[in-house]
Amino acid sequence: MQVSTPIAPRSRGLEFGIYRDGDNNLDSSQAEVLAQARAVSAADSSIQFTVEDTGAVRHAKGDGLESDRYTIADGALSKVSRNPGDDMADPRTLAQFVKRTLDNAEASGARQTWIDLVDHGAGDGGGLEADSFGRVMPMPQIAQAIADGVALHAQAHPEDANRGVDGVVANQCLMASMGFADALSRAGVKYLAASPETMLSPGVPSTVAEDIAAHLNDPGAMAKAVTSDVMRTRYATDEGAIGPAAAFDVLDLSPAKLASAERAIKRFNDDAAASAAGDTSVAQAINGDLRSVPGMVRFPDATPDMPWHADRPAIAAFTAIASDGRLDASLRNEASAAAAAVNDLILAHRESTRFAPFGGSSYADAVGPTIHDPISKKQLDPWAPAISETDNAFYNAVDQGTFAGAVA
Repeated sequence: MQVSTPIAPRSRGLEFGIYRDGDNNLDSSQAEVLAQARAVSAADSSIQFTVEDTGAVRHAKGDGLESDRYTIADGALSKVSRNPGDDMADPRTLAQFVKRTLDNAEASGARQTWIDLVDHGAGDGGGLEADSFGRVMPMPQIAQAIADGVALHAQAHPEDANRGVDGVVANQCLMASMGFADALSRAGVKYLAASPETMLSPGVPSTVAEDIAAHLNDPGAMAKAVTSDVMRTRYATDEGAIGPAAAFDVLDLSPAKLASAERAIKRFNDDAAASAAGDTSVAQAINGDLRSVPGMVRFPDATPDMPWHADRPAIAAFTAIASDGRLDASLRNEASAAAAAVNDLILAHRESTRFAPFGGSSYADAVGPTIHDPISKKQLDPWAPAISETDNAFYNAVDQGTFAGAVA
């Protein structure tokens, strides 16, 4: 008698979750990331995608939203379910998606799990805009939802309780920020791949999953491959071929590195605020240094009231202050130390010295994450409470409000 031996399930290298909120004007264009994912999975069997895709109803008559949930592996869809449109800006929806992605990662034996957040982004203000539900998910809630999803998976699968979200790809504008990096690090995420500036839809190509899967044991090589992939991508438009990003980073979210950066920034902020309080020339000098570093949202149609003009590349801002001979040497040294600590977070970076879609704006200084450095009282938090760039743990931990109040 012959006894059949069960075939062990395929062990995959990467589970890549795509959380796409198409409940807005980006629905049609950002849907391209799903076609890209299918092509990637057909070419690389080591990658499985877990998808939650919310968008306009297209398969039947009528208006409204639907949310499709499925996996993509080996070029084919499976586990397909179609549901009424979810509120993708609800942290509970994101937490459940993270749990599903981790559940699938365990079932497929994936070595790493990444989450791709696809929608509008607002930097430290948040992202994942759900037009039909009239809200944006605040940035701290995005990170907390990821942590909650990890906890839900561990509760349901104690045998796999050590599994977490290794990396986050932010296919959203402005999400390479110190605030978001800090929040994700606190949630246990190891890497953030994001742009400090606005992006052009469909944005980050799903081919970055191949870059990650090919370098699971080499974070440096992974980061270089991801940034190169994003920055060399071109999409066909009526205006010609365009790239999705003016600058792009992959950041190391090591808790030790984040803690070091926060200590250095807090030390500088506290001493700078104290010096500025006793000497108005110090405040004027630092304000001038910050003015010399353009904020984000550098495209020609940007309006003055947009809050992200105050989001300046942190390294460039600290370097400008460190180079200012009008300031005390100890303060300049602290600014230099803060710049170095932020630089230590960068695994890989590429930027454009002339980004044609944004009127040829230069991003030569847009290296690494941004920090909220307003130069006037109007820039402190202009869209609060609807969108707040200051209501987060990083801003409070480094006394950024005290510093901004002293020099803006």
